[in-house]
Amino acid sequence: MTKDASFHTVTQKLLDAWLKTTPTAPAAPEDIHRDVVDLLTIKMRLTVIVLEGEDPFGWQLQVVRPSGFASSILNINTLFANQRIGDFKDRSYMESAVIPRYREVIASQKPSMELVKTRLLGVNIAYERLILPQKTAAKPAWLLTVTNGRFMFNAPERQARLDVTDEAVIQLLTEGATAKQIATELGISHRTVEHRLERMKERYGAKNTVHLAAMLVAMHLHRENDKS
Repeated sequence: MTKDASFHTVTQKLLDAWLKTTPTAPAAPEDIHRDVVDLLTIKMRLTVIVLEGEDPFGWQLQVVRPSGFASSILNINTLFANQRIGDFKDRSYMESAVIPRYREVIASQKPSMELVKTRLLGVNIAYERLILPQKTAAKPAWLLTVTNGRFMFNAPERQARLDVTDEAVIQLLTEGATAKQIATELGISHRTVEHRLERMKERYGAKNTVHLAAMLVAMHLHRENDKS
């Protein structure tokens, strides 16, 4: 097994391989990805989208290399298994975050590289994504996409009213401050900070302080997504 590479290295190799192909002799997906599969880290996944027909919900997802990342929030490999896009569990995700970009890449026949921030089955997620189309004089027969997961946060199901001090504690907590540092910054006792954190964990159903911080970040992302 080759040593894991950065996402930049993987995407650069894919782009280099893609640039060597020509519309006059359309390449197969493996012509592009054969040299990068063993470089993928556990947070990356490589998929071929077979463009059968005009209806995007009939296009097929064919997994070349699944993600090795496990999470109790979402089972990414189960969700993104070999299937028709129309069979994907979250249709709104495909309609908003996937299909429009696929259509743009097909129309332009140019690569697309971006950071995607969206929601999947109610979970806030972010990932880097490169999409490569088959070079051809006609309509591409396939797209190749590689993604690199950045974060996956589940907003708390329980809602709680927080006072000004709680909000300040949360802000410093998500900035990486310890309870002792929060106490010093806010001019309150260390015990008061611990008490407030315990109360918030109980309110939100957090397992520990790290879980609480993740839930609060997710809650913020949830609100920002709703505004947009």
